[in-house]
Amino acid sequence: MKKFHIVKLGCPKNDADMEILKGLLLSKGYKHENNPQFADYIFIDTCGFIEEAKKESIETIFEYTSLKDNNKNPKVIPIGCLTQRYFNEFLENVPEIDGLYGVLSPKTIVEKIENGEFFFKNDIPETLYNCKIRAVPNSYYAYVKIGDGCNRNCTFCSIPTFKGKPKSRSIEEINEEVEFLVSKGVKEIILVSQDNTLYGIDNYKKQALPDLLDKLNDIRGKFWIRVMYLHPDFLSEEIIESIHRNEKVLNYFDVPIQHISDKILQSMGRHKKRSELMKLFEKIRKEPSVIRTTLMVGFPGEKVEDFEELVDFVKEVKFERMGSFKFSKEENTRSFTFPEQIDEHIKNQRQNELMAVQSKISKNLMEKYTDKSLEVLLEEKEDNVYIGRSFLDAPEIDGNVYIKNFGDKEPYLGDFVKVRITGSYEYDLEGEIVEHEHTKFFKLF
Repeated sequence: MKKFHIVKLGCPKNDADMEILKGLLLSKGYKHENNPQFADYIFIDTCGFIEEAKKESIETIFEYTSLKDNNKNPKVIPIGCLTQRYFNEFLENVPEIDGLYGVLSPKTIVEKIENGEFFFKNDIPETLYNCKIRAVPNSYYAYVKIGDGCNRNCTFCSIPTFKGKPKSRSIEEINEEVEFLVSKGVKEIILVSQDNTLYGIDNYKKQALPDLLDKLNDIRGKFWIRVMYLHPDFLSEEIIESIHRNEKVLNYFDVPIQHISDKILQSMGRHKKRSELMKLFEKIRKEPSVIRTTLMVGFPGEKVEDFEELVDFVKEVKFERMGSFKFSKEENTRSFTFPEQIDEHIKNQRQNELMAVQSKISKNLMEKYTDKSLEVLLEEKEDNVYIGRSFLDAPEIDGNVYIKNFGDKEPYLGDFVKVRITGSYEYDLEGEIVEHEHTKFFKLF
């Protein structure tokens, strides 16, 4: 029996892909091996977005090829975005690998493995698949890929060059996958793609995310739906309203604006100006909602006054959740040749200052939840402390709720419980369980 090990790097779309690959391999009689040293195949799903992600992918590849010093058995096979982008460079410069696949569907990868073809790339990336089989994740949440690819052509982004044009799965396929996951005990469905506002543009000729959310909301069972990656330029009122009205869809808006200076936004290839973005956030906050954004520092031409405007905007809007990253000069992007590139030490300074501002904002926002009640999904238990998440928290990137007091009746992992918040930190909350029983699903706020 052949054994395999999977290493997932990069974004949650890779997580979704690898759960499909795992399920397909298991269905073919392969065995999943937690210890890579005992695996016959080690698949490393890479990321090729920015320099830091590329470095992590390359370092990980060499980390796993070094296992051959003790075990001549494993075939180390990098796959995904980085390998699609630099396929020929890998072939020429990394002889330690035993296979190499570009952006291929899990089904194609399994077919190639079965046929003994270990080096393959399509010029047109294979980003989508109809997944009749997938593994159930070892968590109470699951990423479901509703589409992939992008044509937004932001000047700093290389993704369209190795992911191709946007393609959407059908509502029926997605609904079938979500029904399966919910039937297996998954309590949170997280919808991902390169840009969820693009969903349906190709196959339904319209923004079909509202239709998809309406359909998924009707699935029986108690679970959450979280929507990630909403491009601010194309986030319509219809999409906002569909998130607000569907009771199982969390009022959590992941809207990466990147910057706020009109000059920088224009240079980035973004359309909405500062005033329009402010109106967008006002529409979202017509109902109490969480706004998560991502900001970039050090874009070419970013003056001190541009950065100060960004900091002032963050202080004004008070994002519930915020991340940041430094501009990465990527070949095959328009910004690669832009003048006025920013020194790395200035990027570091600006990122540190921006996150310090956000830390204080988050601390103040978290304090406001004291003595309020939130519904929390329990996911872990360590040293008699339960760890869960509320609607505020996307897994892996946001905070947690820590529960030390749970009364006489101990809950189960995977339960939704009502928690009274008793304390707060910069990004996390702590509280006590005040209601254990499953109650009728209620919309948070």
